[in-house]
Amino acid sequence: FYIGLFMVVMVFLKVGFTYLASFFMVPLRNGVVRKLRNNIYHKLLMLPIGFFSEERKGDIMARITGDVSEIENSIMNSIEMLFKNPILIVISLVVMVYMSWSLTLFVFVMLPVAALITGRVGRTLKKPSRKGQDKMGDILSTIDETLSGLPIVKAFNAEDKMNRRFEAETTDYYRTMNRLMWRRDLAHPVSEFLGTAIIIIVLWYGGSLILNNEGGLAPEDFMTYLVFFYSIINPAKAFSSAVYSVEKGLASMDRIDQLLQAENKIVDKPDAIAKSTFEQKIVFNKVTFGYREDKILHNISIEIEKGKTVAFVGKSGSGKTTLVNLLPRFWDIQNGGSICIDGVDIRDIKLKSLRGMMGYVSQEPVLFNDTFFNNIAFGVENASMEQVVEAAKVAHAHEFIVESAEGYQSNIGDRGNKLSGGQRQRLSIARAVLKNPPILILDEATSALDTESEKLVQVALENLMKNRTSIVIAHRLSTIKNADSIFVFKKGVVVEQGTHDELIENKGEYSKLCKMQSF
Repeated sequence: FYIGLFMVVMVFLKVGFTYLASFFMVPLRNGVVRKLRNNIYHKLLMLPIGFFSEERKGDIMARITGDVSEIENSIMNSIEMLFKNPILIVISLVVMVYMSWSLTLFVFVMLPVAALITGRVGRTLKKPSRKGQDKMGDILSTIDETLSGLPIVKAFNAEDKMNRRFEAETTDYYRTMNRLMWRRDLAHPVSEFLGTAIIIIVLWYGGSLILNNEGGLAPEDFMTYLVFFYSIINPAKAFSSAVYSVEKGLASMDRIDQLLQAENKIVDKPDAIAKSTFEQKIVFNKVTFGYREDKILHNISIEIEKGKTVAFVGKSGSGKTTLVNLLPRFWDIQNGGSICIDGVDIRDIKLKSLRGMMGYVSQEPVLFNDTFFNNIAFGVENASMEQVVEAAKVAHAHEFIVESAEGYQSNIGDRGNKLSGGQRQRLSIARAVLKNPPILILDEATSALDTESEKLVQVALENLMKNRTSIVIAHRLSTIKNADSIFVFKKGVVVEQGTHDELIENKGEYSKLCKMQSF
């Protein structure tokens, strides 16, 4: 009865403490994963736009999902063993040294040999594991491209081509993961074999000492010694398995570190000032810029007075959008020149306050899978319903919003796919209206629209541009006839400047562009 009671109590304590260990490990594991994902996402928001021109979206998604999960599975699963097993090993070794230091010295010679062999197998996991994660990034990139370009894939009957491309990538992933898992599954047999071999060698060596009356151990003490030695073997094997897992997880950690350690050169200076008002003018002073070696802009100087509307026109690739993207510091000038607002270099202004002075309406409206209300109020904290409705009315968006099932609380779908092009554009204009910025950037805001939608959007834009300083990038020259000044770009240089009528009279580059667009 007492033995039975003792066993029940002991097992209860064992399973109870095992559960408590897991109970306290769960928030630690999940907390590490949450922290990692939050850090990666925060870093993604902070990195300059230039970083993403070199990266694939699918690969970044693979890092924030698959790589983080791999770290959880590989490293976090091993933490318990990394804490518990060393304690068991140290206690057993202390008893073994106390019982026979000479025999324990022999054991110390044997264990590093086994550790060296298992360590070599473990290190070979890192390279294929990283390759496997890279391949998963390729697969996710292909899926993302396919979903984004599905109409084109179908229109060009390219289903078979995309199938072959995707199958080639999954086959590469299949082969890489086979090699990885074959090596991973080698871990247990190798450690099992080495553990058994070491026990047999110790048994042979210790038995020889006892039979020859050497080593100072009685047979019964040697059996006790073997029990303690065996209690080292299982923790050591688990320890080696943990090393395998850690090596595999470190490959994922390297990929995540590439993001977390990426340098962000567009940051605030220590003495940067906060500036929230625009009083006089914007000056582009001898701006020269190139993304890599090739220069895109060459020595451009432009002044934009407060309250004026200026237009940048020219062929695609002439540098219009590049120049405008320098103003909110999406890129930084590196090849010479400066951009000043009210005489202050934009690099001396805090990024948040610099971009806070600007509203941006792009050619392709960027909307989120959320409600009308939240999309319009996106850049403004604590916006009221009255403010949102007023902004929608100015942008000529109120009518189609109230006609939807739940009005301003209706969801617009992924990237606003429930709306027409004109509706999406008016919604993005409403967002800029609500922000009420003193400086407005319009990047070909009507070029992707039909004639009727263009008229509605143009009216909304004119409402938006009232009493603001506006920079308009335009391909449709009919939309900028009333601009105060038009700058004509060609191969990164401003070749003409003036009003619409002046430039038509000059019969230069602008006049040619107008004739091309005439019916």
